[in-house]
Amino acid sequence: MDFTNKVCVVTGGALGIGRCMTQEFAKLGAKVAFVDMNEAAGKENLELIQKAGGEAFFFHGNIGEEQVLRDFVQEVVSVYGSVDYLINNACLTRGGILNKCRYDLFNYVLQVGVTAPYFLTLLFLPHFNPGASIVNIASTRAFQSQPNTESYTAAKGGILALTHALAASLAGKVRVNCISPGWIDTGEYYDASYVPNHSEADRLQHTVKRIGHPMDIVRAVLFLCSDENSFINGQNLIVDGGMSTLMIYHGDHGWTYTPEDDV
Repeated sequence: MDFTNKVCVVTGGALGIGRCMTQEFAKLGAKVAFVDMNEAAGKENLELIQKAGGEAFFFHGNIGEEQVLRDFVQEVVSVYGSVDYLINNACLTRGGILNKCRYDLFNYVLQVGVTAPYFLTLLFLPHFNPGASIVNIASTRAFQSQPNTESYTAAKGGILALTHALAASLAGKVRVNCISPGWIDTGEYYDASYVPNHSEADRLQHTVKRIGHPMDIVRAVLFLCSDENSFINGQNLIVDGGMSTLMIYHGDHGWTYTPEDDV
């Protein structure tokens, strides 16, 4: 897959999966523009990309705010003129009903996780190159939940639905697909000295017998962006090591459940 001189926009690109994504696109020759509200981490990632020979710029801002979105798009267009890929990666959580997540906080999560991807698509629409691709990062939590995750789960369900709606509206102009990650260990993209410490039970909950790595998601994004895969549109790709397909009962596969854990 050749991404030389392609322009790739990533939200939430300072840390975690977003950091991995910006670095890999840059390694493959893309020009990367990323936005994040963590200024220190964003500047650090920009320096890492540039030291490795990549081309990128970092925009500091909170994409939950309309003016930040407008300013970011204006800056991207000013620097690069047009866009080939938009990766809507940023999201966050403010809990849910058990911690009495407030009206404004719940809506803020939706602003970052659903409204911002929609509005960025709208703003970039005149600037997408032929063959452009949007990849939204949802989650397997759009289909299954833990207690007190309503704000995040609603946002991920929203971005999943937004994907097929945009794919229909932008047919013939921009392809729009979605990826739903499962358990991805992003530790090393927060702390370079991080050493994974997963239990055997952790691994055995996945049919591939391991925890996910950010590169698992990045490779899927690259696949969906590539012109070679232009027949894929409006789809959701689950990348979770088979975890959501494995039915596990108490005592199975090294996993045990004790009722006091559910208090």
